[in-house]
Amino acid sequence: MTTHHTDPLAALATQAGLQTQWDDAWGQPQTLSPAAIRTVLTAMGLPCETDDQCEASRARLEAEDAAHGLPPLITADIDRPVHVPWREAIAQRPYRIEMEDGSVVEDVARRVEWTSAADTGLGRSGSVLALAPIATAGYHRLVLGDLHTTIAVAPPRCYGVEDALNEHGGGKPDAHPWGLAVQLYSLRRGAPTGLGDLTALADACEAAAKASAQAVAINPLHAGFAALPSRYSPYSPSSRLFFNPLYVDPAAVFGAEAVATAIDALSLAEAFRAAEARDEIDWLALSPARYAVLRWLWERQAQLLPADVLQRFSAFRALGGSALHAHACFEAMQQHRLQRDGEAGADWRNWPAEWRDPHDDAVAAFARDHADDVAFHTFLQWLAADGLAAAQRRARAAGMAIGVIADLAVGTDPGGSHAWTRQAEILNGFHAGAPPDVYNPLGQDWGVAVFSPRGLRQHGYAAFIEMLRANLAHAGGLRIDHVLGLARMWLVPEGASAREGAYLTYPLDDLLRLVALESWRHRAIVIGENLGTVPASLNAALAARGVLGIDVLWFERDAEPPAGTTARFVPAAEWPVQAVATTTTHDLPSIAGWWAGRDIAWRASLGQLGPGETEASAMAVRAADRAALWHALVEGGMIDGAARDLPPQEPPIEAILAWLGRTRTPLRLVPIEDLTGAVEQPNLPGTISGHPNWQRRIDVDVRALFARSDVAARVRALRSGDA
Repeated sequence: MTTHHTDPLAALATQAGLQTQWDDAWGQPQTLSPAAIRTVLTAMGLPCETDDQCEASRARLEAEDAAHGLPPLITADIDRPVHVPWREAIAQRPYRIEMEDGSVVEDVARRVEWTSAADTGLGRSGSVLALAPIATAGYHRLVLGDLHTTIAVAPPRCYGVEDALNEHGGGKPDAHPWGLAVQLYSLRRGAPTGLGDLTALADACEAAAKASAQAVAINPLHAGFAALPSRYSPYSPSSRLFFNPLYVDPAAVFGAEAVATAIDALSLAEAFRAAEARDEIDWLALSPARYAVLRWLWERQAQLLPADVLQRFSAFRALGGSALHAHACFEAMQQHRLQRDGEAGADWRNWPAEWRDPHDDAVAAFARDHADDVAFHTFLQWLAADGLAAAQRRARAAGMAIGVIADLAVGTDPGGSHAWTRQAEILNGFHAGAPPDVYNPLGQDWGVAVFSPRGLRQHGYAAFIEMLRANLAHAGGLRIDHVLGLARMWLVPEGASAREGAYLTYPLDDLLRLVALESWRHRAIVIGENLGTVPASLNAALAARGVLGIDVLWFERDAEPPAGTTARFVPAAEWPVQAVATTTTHDLPSIAGWWAGRDIAWRASLGQLGPGETEASAMAVRAADRAALWHALVEGGMIDGAARDLPPQEPPIEAILAWLGRTRTPLRLVPIEDLTGAVEQPNLPGTISGHPNWQRRIDVDVRALFARSDVAARVRALRSGDA
């Protein structure tokens, strides 16, 4: 179908922000079918079965835009003209800007017509008031007569690795900065904790710093569901504003003796010893045990904690305000509904009507009646935030220029806390996902809810800024999962197949400006996970803003090798500069696992092989890939000698890490699995059962990790190119 505006359905789709045309994973142009457009628009609450309905829905959207008048927040670039949407015909208008530092700027704006979104970055045609450039980054207040708004003025780029080295590197040059990547739950620190906690993270930072690492990248620490231990995926959280209390080390605040007393009183000592001995975490058994210890300590906090510690908690609770209180209420309310209604009570959308609104009097009444439960969950958030802040302090004190790199998941569980508290800004009735591609011919439905672009604009991007600040508060860097979501998101209506989704456009320029601004305010680098089908224009936009992409060894290969040949691995010196270089990710095989074809064996056993593909044929392709990588290592001088028989059990890990060290990237990230030579990967995409996703633990105390001869040799190889 066509998308010109004589077609009412296509015009409505454009007005609503749908992309009716895009290029798929094979580079082929695709056009959204009328049926798919109607499915998505209907789910957005926009009737579109007839032309009249389409026109009425368009008129409603236009009326909503007009009703909001001056947006509550406008983004701009430092030292560039500021464009303010303006509907009045007045040619000039005096204005005043109240700067963050208290100074005031007064001037006269002129009205300008434009016909392209590219002219202003505001995303639509119309007219603007052009204001003089602002030379200071920050959030400033614009006053236009009786109207006012906020102007978020962004620096030209994000805070970078070089900035961090200059500010926190102690004056020591580092030609090849590197960082360790870990799944926090997987770490061991010589204590029967059952999973890696925030003290283990601090220990990892100190140990890695002694090995000249500048950062430790972690999995998302977003809040899960205290009452639902089965929902332990770090990428399907309840809220991206708060933390998962399971990572708390209560001994950091209460002391080891008090924690030991709690464990003994609850008869959990043997359970924790058994959990620590396991190679995989039994979340269903471990979570209730850890929460029981935390609850026991909370009930005695007045006797166990000194006054100054309790005062710190009170200050945290006051600073957290309504957002913290609402999340704590949600946790307590969800547990109450689960006890009453079973699994159906988990989702707030199934709660009584008066409970679905966090501002309702009924919610306030619940909080009063269950004040101790609400305070407990608030206390857990303080313990988590305090533990993460301590880990970052210890990282910096140990000499890391960056320290902890946090991970921001792409969305949240639609039945969770974040979706409940930010209903006006989060799309209800949709899941984020991906269209059909090479590896997923049916498309993907990730089951998580994401922000509404219209909701964000109408509320001054408050929820987005709030989320950035929450995740940057105690970190020196932030990885943004599926960074494509800043430009467009494949939305799947609940109950529809992933094929029936559509791309919804997001205000990329606005969001990137806010990312850059918050990056500098928190002195944190930003990494955008740009793997998969990503338009070249997005990579260019990310690079222009100083958002580092991610280059993975397995994907750095010639795009179109000669027919009948194996794709060449791109030499390290030719890897892109504006990206973080890494061997693999949590969703991909480790070096040892890739070399042995362990990922292929898993996919074969779980029925994940592609059409016409067999385990034998996939292994044959992997053998050719091994030979290609070996050849590249020889050509690059990482290995001496000609190609030979390549046993799957003998991966050249040191040579591959030396190869990684020769890339021109500002930062190299090495997963702990590759330093230890682990064969298994943390997560196998497309599986819910059958593979122990997010459960595996490493086999070494992280404090002694770099004392192992094999690990030390691999770090030396990585840094062998240092001058």
